[in-house]
Amino acid sequence: MTPRPEDAGKFKLDDLDIDILRSLNENARKSFRDIAKELHVSLTTVSNRVKAMERNSVIQGYMPIVDPEKLGYDLMVVIGVKVIHGRIIETERDLSKDPAVFAVFDSTGDWDAIVMARFKTRGDLNLFVKKVLDHENVDRTYTQVVLNVTKDEKRVLV
Repeated sequence: MTPRPEDAGKFKLDDLDIDILRSLNENARKSFRDIAKELHVSLTTVSNRVKAMERNSVIQGYMPIVDPEKLGYDLMVVIGVKVIHGRIIETERDLSKDPAVFAVFDSTGDWDAIVMARFKTRGDLNLFVKKVLDHENVDRTYTQVVLNVTKDEKRVLV
């Protein structure tokens, strides 16, 4: 079977890799020894598999999942950005440098980019939107304030 072009550069995961990822998704602080016992494999096998997934950027890091509201970030916004001059990637990179921004996406439809950000106050949001509108490649924006979060899953389904 000939590999498909879209599979180029992808790391091949087998069932054990997926089981290890599922276990880490439940608790990223779980020891390799506990994962090995759970999956009935050796500690060395788990360690080698995790290292291979890290080397191949399947696993890109480990971090605590923090509640932004507990840190005072009561406003989450979704901002559509219309970019001029065909400078979408450059503009997205510029906007993504702001510490309030936690996600930036290329998108289809009316908006060239979608920016997601968190703020402590309306004043902070106001300053940010004005800064975005002041960017040389931004034509206009559309800001939506998130009222309630029903689901915000950080983990990838494996």
